[in-house]
Amino acid sequence: MHSDPRALIGAIEAGGTKFICALAQADGAIVARARIDTRTPAECFPDIAAFFDQASAAHGRITAFGVASFGPIDIDPASPAYGTFTTTPKPGWAGARFHDVLGRFGVPMLVDTDVNGAALGEWLYGAGRGARTLAYTTIGTGVGTGVVRDGRSLMGFSHFEMGHIHPSHDRVADPFPGWCPYHGDCLEGLVAGPAIIKRWGTSLDHLADDAAKLDLIGGYIADLAADLVLMHMPDRLIFGGGVMKTPGLIDVVRRRTEARLNGYVRHAALDAGLTRYIVTPGLGDDAGITGAIALGLRALTA
Repeated sequence: MHSDPRALIGAIEAGGTKFICALAQADGAIVARARIDTRTPAECFPDIAAFFDQASAAHGRITAFGVASFGPIDIDPASPAYGTFTTTPKPGWAGARFHDVLGRFGVPMLVDTDVNGAALGEWLYGAGRGARTLAYTTIGTGVGTGVVRDGRSLMGFSHFEMGHIHPSHDRVADPFPGWCPYHGDCLEGLVAGPAIIKRWGTSLDHLADDAAKLDLIGGYIADLAADLVLMHMPDRLIFGGGVMKTPGLIDVVRRRTEARLNGYVRHAALDAGLTRYIVTPGLGDDAGITGAIALGLRALTA
């Protein structure tokens, strides 16, 4: 980590519903913070610039930025389109670039996905401490998974898109066709917050006493959990986001994941009942902004 205690880091957690903007010291302490509703870039970016202008005027010069954002977004630092949104379904965002709003500060910047940022935050300070490989999944407005190994987010030619795998979908038990504009009944299309509201008319936390509905959603999420075990063998799985706050849902995910694996993978990490293996975020809703600050600190030394 950067050693200059006077370094001030600008951090953004960009989500489908809201942007969290923060100015933080090198030790991670946040000195200024704002919530900005997610609208089009033309509406959001001036608010973001104004926040950092005001925060910098009050606290000092910003030395680097870290951004943890929704996607799809180009997170390859070697790419000429680094920091640019690609095929996102959010109106107005395709082609927008974080450099458009932050470039005028003239300081280094690291851009990663929101889930990679949250995974990094949890790996450093939360429920992922002590894990070598950690998978963080958010089930909220959208669904996404970030995987970090030794504190570095994994990617190929782009970031992972685990929210768009297709879980087992029994159309008799669940006739809902799915909500994803690209894939219909992929995982995001079946379990994201908007999909649940479209299917049942209300959010899952209002249906927490309906065991069958919890079992249905938890079963879909368990398909992802089991696939993450098989594809990445992480030391721990963290599930966050608004949908995962539904009382009892994490218990269903643990039970259904264990049933799906059916004893095939045996390791000390996989405790009986998976109560230590599948957990909720230690940092709560602050995982993403914590990771964004850590990205900004890395941008200083990169």
